Amino acid sequence: MERFKTLKDHVYDYIEAQIQSGSLRPNQRINEAVICEELHISRTPVREALIQLSAEGVLENTARKGFVLKTVNERDVMELYAVIGVLDGFAARLACPHLTESDLMDMAFYIDAMDLAITSGNYSMYDKHQIIFHQLYIEKCGNSVLIDTIGRTKSKLLKRTYIDDPDEKFNEILHATNQEHRDILALFQKKDVTGLFQFLSEVHWRPVSAPFEVIL
Repeated sequence: MERFKTLKDHVYDYIEAQIQSGSLRPNQRINEAVICEELHISRTPVREALIQLSAEGVLENTARKGFVLKTVNERDVMELYAVIGVLDGFAARLACPHLTESDLMDMAFYIDAMDLAITSGNYSMYDKHQIIFHQLYIEKCGNSVLIDTIGRTKSKLLKRTYIDDPDEKFNEILHATNQEHRDILALFQKKDVTGLFQFLSEVHWRPVSAPFEVIL
């Protein structure tokens, strides 16, 4: 059951969506007054959300600008991927016995949907589908602390940059990544908990060279 969302949660989601869409750029100042006006709320939940995002490493509170969107360098990505891989692999191992046939069918659906999104050049849709794919099993792991930790760690990788004219190599990288999603599904189908942990921690979550600032 989805937990009740506070005003701070709604502000958090709003800022996250702004980052995902590219409306907020690295080192850009967060305008608290604009958020208050857009969401028709007071400054308190806005400040609470900004403080949370700052604590999670997504924003930085500077003396001159206030809250700004942080950049993520190559070393940051490598370190975050290493941690996320272990957490995600652990979640998959815990979730494996609890996944139903319906869950596995849903995962297969989103894999096909990702292929279609890549082929049609709808990369933001690919991104949305891959997030849902991973959440399908993460939410079944039965460990609320682990789910929350994965979410907080991934939040540091919210910043994505999409190129305007991707080349053929870019699509090849995304298709290869989606093949890994098929491999993950196959391991779930075989209930290979050891293989799942190893594949997610050592293969799937690794930095790749692509026209995304981050690929998940």
